[in-house]
Amino acid sequence: MGTLRLVLGDQLSRSLSSLADADPKRDVVLMAEVAEEATYVRHHKQKIAFLFSAMRHFAAELEAEGFTVRYRTIDDPANRGSLVEEVRATLTSEKGLSGVCVTACGEYRLAQEIGTWEQELGCPVSVLDDDRFLATPAAFAAWAQGRKQLTMEYFYREMRKKTGLLMDGADPVGGQWNYDAENRKKLPKGYTPPHRPAPTLTQQTQNVLAVVEERFGDHFGTLTDFRYAVTRDDALRALDHFIEDCLPNFGDYQDAMATGEDFLHHSLVSAYLNAGLLGPLEICEAAEEAYQSGAAPLNAVEGFIRQIIGWREFIRGLYWLKMPQYKETNALKATNALPEFYWTGETDMHCMAEAIRATRDYAYAHHIQRLMVTGNFALLAGVAPEAVNEWYLIVYADAYEWVQLPNTHGMALWADGGIVGTKPYAASGAYINRMSNYCSSCRYIVSKKTGEDACPFNLLYWDFMMRNEKKLRANPRMGMVFRNLDKKTDTEKKTIRKESRALLQSFGVL
Repeated sequence: MGTLRLVLGDQLSRSLSSLADADPKRDVVLMAEVAEEATYVRHHKQKIAFLFSAMRHFAAELEAEGFTVRYRTIDDPANRGSLVEEVRATLTSEKGLSGVCVTACGEYRLAQEIGTWEQELGCPVSVLDDDRFLATPAAFAAWAQGRKQLTMEYFYREMRKKTGLLMDGADPVGGQWNYDAENRKKLPKGYTPPHRPAPTLTQQTQNVLAVVEERFGDHFGTLTDFRYAVTRDDALRALDHFIEDCLPNFGDYQDAMATGEDFLHHSLVSAYLNAGLLGPLEICEAAEEAYQSGAAPLNAVEGFIRQIIGWREFIRGLYWLKMPQYKETNALKATNALPEFYWTGETDMHCMAEAIRATRDYAYAHHIQRLMVTGNFALLAGVAPEAVNEWYLIVYADAYEWVQLPNTHGMALWADGGIVGTKPYAASGAYINRMSNYCSSCRYIVSKKTGEDACPFNLLYWDFMMRNEKKLRANPRMGMVFRNLDKKTDTEKKTIRKESRALLQSFGVL
């Protein structure tokens, strides 16, 4: 008897645990583009197109290897709309299958559903660990046991020791674990970032783009400039380009932002990593080799590796440790509406308009745009966490709930009350001005704190501190903030509250 091997859309790895012992002579591989997964939130058109095209290319590679692949496209009239119904139909139509095997999925919602399949389908359903990550949920839980604060830096050091990356025996290469302090430079005037080539679109990808536009045309985003690699070979080429052309200056400028420059020195491989076209260890080893050969400096390589084996693994472990209660937390009692300009990009705040434009056009924005522009605004404006979480899950091609939720809910919004970050990542317009050239093109004046032309981030920053004073004043990392707040007169505070409320009303937040 054979086994039905279900491969999900973010599991496009030949080394996948559910394929590791697959027998092409007996087993059947099932892959399906289903409306239920494409629309449980209204995913960005480029996100859907990337996954559907990558899935089709991966299926073709498995077929070339000799596997029997049953692939259901979204436009197939026989498409049943959900994974469980496609599994049921395949078990019925294919003879000699005794059960289902699937690698553990990345979202609590789907994991709960798959947990019911054995009873619903009336056959064994084997769910295997996803060994494409370096730390299992069980290993993370063991590390977290008994700790009052889950600090990423300490977890990251353990991962460095475990993998041996950038290690000199028991010590970190260079004598330091973390070079983040060196990675906060603003782009110099006249700076030209590396050219970012796009892969050639295959006919399969062009077919997918047409189908997505037809069936999901009312979803957020555009398909005009589709730049995603959809095969492992092209993803590896994208990685090579980053290592050779972008990594050398990635460290210095990873927090920088500039008008019209959507990619700068960032790797652009997160979508490939999270969908399975690339693996975390091979990416980090390529970066480490660049340091060892003298092609990239230590601050750049360490900062990049930390994002993958430190932050990414930490966030995933925390997600599975804290769900499902984690999603319901709202430490700051934020209840306001998400402004319409998050969807249209039509706002006079130039930094917001730029971040949202890039998001609309590429299903991508780099981590500082996400955290310190769109995330920071939502935090300061008191937008309800569920609305912000849904937006982030929708709009980015690399977003799956396991990675999106802790980053947005915990780091950007501090809705978890300090599990991910010890203090809110709240910032005024001064931070954006320091790390970008956005403010010079904005109708608001970044140096103004109140008044008609005052930067909204300035007004909302102090309004946020006053609204949440009882919750935040005792935070040991925020003493200076509240000492500065104490210096403001009652008249200044009253003006801030009044103008902030009027501003939020004008944005449709209140």
